[in-house]
Amino acid sequence: MKLRLSPPVFRGGLHDARTATSIGRWLAPAFAVCFVTGLVSHVMQHPPGWLADAIPSRPSWGYRLTQGLHVASGIAAIPLLLAKLWAVYPRLFEWPPLRSVRHALERLSVAVLVAGSVFELATGLLNTAQWYPWPFSFVPVHYAVAWLVVGTLVLHITVKAPQIEAHWTRRSPGTLALPAQDVPDRRSLLAAVGAAVGAVTLTTVGQSFTPLKDFVLFAPRHPDKGPQALPVNRTAAAAGVGRIAAEEYRLTVAGPRPYTLTLAELRDLPQYEVELPIACVEGWSKSAHWTGVRVVDLLERAQAPARARVRVVSLQLRGGYRVSEMGHRHARDPLTLLALRLNGEELDPDHGYPVRLIAPDRPGVLQTKWVGRLEVLA
Repeated sequence: MKLRLSPPVFRGGLHDARTATSIGRWLAPAFAVCFVTGLVSHVMQHPPGWLADAIPSRPSWGYRLTQGLHVASGIAAIPLLLAKLWAVYPRLFEWPPLRSVRHALERLSVAVLVAGSVFELATGLLNTAQWYPWPFSFVPVHYAVAWLVVGTLVLHITVKAPQIEAHWTRRSPGTLALPAQDVPDRRSLLAAVGAAVGAVTLTTVGQSFTPLKDFVLFAPRHPDKGPQALPVNRTAAAAGVGRIAAEEYRLTVAGPRPYTLTLAELRDLPQYEVELPIACVEGWSKSAHWTGVRVVDLLERAQAPARARVRVVSLQLRGGYRVSEMGHRHARDPLTLLALRLNGEELDPDHGYPVRLIAPDRPGVLQTKWVGRLEVLA
């Protein structure tokens, strides 16, 4: 008695190219926005040497916008990807599974695309909550897989271009043969997917778009919750920084004419107030009022060259981003401060007491806290 295996039969009318194309019209732009803004974020955090001095410091809210779009488009892509996979998953059971070398390569590229997309969205979502249940470093792996996903996505769109064109609109010739009774169901499905995208966006985007902060239900950060009504990612305790005594603090400025300042001397220097956002890679951001000493004034006192970069060194004992660098555009921008006060109050230890960096259009991880040293780089 022979046992014959046959593929399952799917009779649902919505597992078709028209439905897949309709969802893809939303999913592809979401992926494109997520990739481009992620690339911006990566370059701003890890600029290649030849580009470091070309990164602009204006508009001051630039990174807040791009990173907010990055996280929002990534979260919106989750229900879109799930709906897309639901529409096409019966093709996993095509028989025979491999009809030719070309077909095998096509299926392999789709497998890479699906696996990479799920990986990117899942790890990105967990990153917003700062939960890393994996043994690898998130940033370089997430960045590398993003390029893999984009490459396979471009290949997939190119291969499927004739089908996409045939099902792009209702008037396309390829859609005429679709069962008319499925049209209302398809509209209902697309409406449900759109509602899901709207719901997840509305309940998370308020962490960066503060006019919607009252609707934040599922975002891991609320823009008003934290010391001095501003969130923090790394506390003083997590960074190994205890309470720094004011009389013991010293700021060292290392340059052609090096010098050291006490906290009292920093407070006696001309103080400037700016309104700048803290914008973190996890997607949350909020503007605040900062008061402190302009970095450009400290550099001029040290006789730093006009186009010199600056290394900012923290007093923290552990954790990443203890050291950051600024190109001359950021270092010389009059909005860049060594802040001593936040919203009119002395800095909380978790916000970098006694001194922290605040600069326009800069990722939050590079807004160094507990600053102990500025180094002029030739």
